[in-house]
Amino acid sequence: MDRAAFACSTAFFHDYSSASHGAVGLPQGHVDYIEKVESFSYSDFFRDYLIPNHPCVFSAKFTEGWGSRRNWVTQDGKPNFDYLLQNFGKAVVPVANCDVKEYNSNPKEQILLKEYISYWKEHIKKNYHSPRGCLYLKDWHLCRAFPEHDVYTTPLYFTSDWLNEYWDAIGMDDYRFVYMGPKGSWTPFHADVFRSYSWSANICGKKKWLLYAPRQEEYLRDRHGNLPFDITAPNLQDSSVYPRYAQSCPPVEIIQEAGEIVFIPSGWHHQVYNLEDTISINHNWVNGCNVAIMWSFLQDELVAVQREISEWRDTMDDWHLQCQVIMKSCTGIDYREFYNFLKVISENRISVLNHVLDEEASAKDTNRAAVSALGMLHAVFDLKRTVQVLTSLNANEDFKKLNPKSLCPTPEALLHRLKAAIDTALL
Repeated sequence: MDRAAFACSTAFFHDYSSASHGAVGLPQGHVDYIEKVESFSYSDFFRDYLIPNHPCVFSAKFTEGWGSRRNWVTQDGKPNFDYLLQNFGKAVVPVANCDVKEYNSNPKEQILLKEYISYWKEHIKKNYHSPRGCLYLKDWHLCRAFPEHDVYTTPLYFTSDWLNEYWDAIGMDDYRFVYMGPKGSWTPFHADVFRSYSWSANICGKKKWLLYAPRQEEYLRDRHGNLPFDITAPNLQDSSVYPRYAQSCPPVEIIQEAGEIVFIPSGWHHQVYNLEDTISINHNWVNGCNVAIMWSFLQDELVAVQREISEWRDTMDDWHLQCQVIMKSCTGIDYREFYNFLKVISENRISVLNHVLDEEASAKDTNRAAVSALGMLHAVFDLKRTVQVLTSLNANEDFKKLNPKSLCPTPEALLHRLKAAIDTALL
């Protein structure tokens, strides 16, 4: 991060509330296309897309050195089934049935990759029809299962990734996925986990994205307040079912070609189609620019849980704790873990500012090495944003009911340490 980007971030994020929602000033329907690697810096991306929360598309030049683009694709641009079978055929993968709706999603099963590829080949032979339906391999943690393979390198622009940094640190999970599916496979209307950013790179094939900026999805709710499963369904035109649909703006449409990367900003709802046989690599990620959006989402989720079990509020002694348990089962995180998330992220930044990350540590911890590579100003920005969100968390009445003084360090002590680190760095 250069000084101009740091100054821009300081002006924009002058308080917690300045960027807890939404996108700023997106020209209707326009998505920038980033053509050249050499003329587009991290600070350009930070200033023009992360801060205002705007989508963009990166050209295939940004992925041309990836191992997956060399090895996973045939000469004619199709999925290289032979290579995938030879290297990953015995892996167990999650597969969704795009033809079946289950709880506003698609039901999944776990099968071997070799079984899925056998289905895919047969599906192609039968002109993309199958009695099994249209099956889509989704959310496969390939790189976690096969870390030795040369698949891809995360582009610099996406390396301030608090989500994967934290989950790697606690050794529990990650948000790095491979998707593979035939022409006609698709993902229903949704916003990403924790209202995170996502980036999606096509290794081969073509996708169509339909995007709605934050708050536009409110016009798409039915009379019961539910979002649609499919935003192209004809019944959205029925005002007795979707009373506000006529007020909605048309979606932003992106056609993504092979090798290109789409950046989906925080809180943007979207629906995605594979127009050809397609393989893609996807990350969900959070950083200082959208952590307030994540925190706002968690508060909304807790309110929804509290509403659902409100009838037991006066009769259940640990009602507030039960709300946290239910929230974590639904979203993957609760308030105490969100505090731990902020603590781990901030401690890594303090290490960078104290220059304690030596070469040996960098080799062992690529996430902290990436933090260090982004520089001192970025570490300071991250700490400033953490202070803003942590201050809001510490003042939250539901968080106060969880005995935060039992946390180590206490929120007050951590805030004091972060503010001191910022002051020292800016001397």
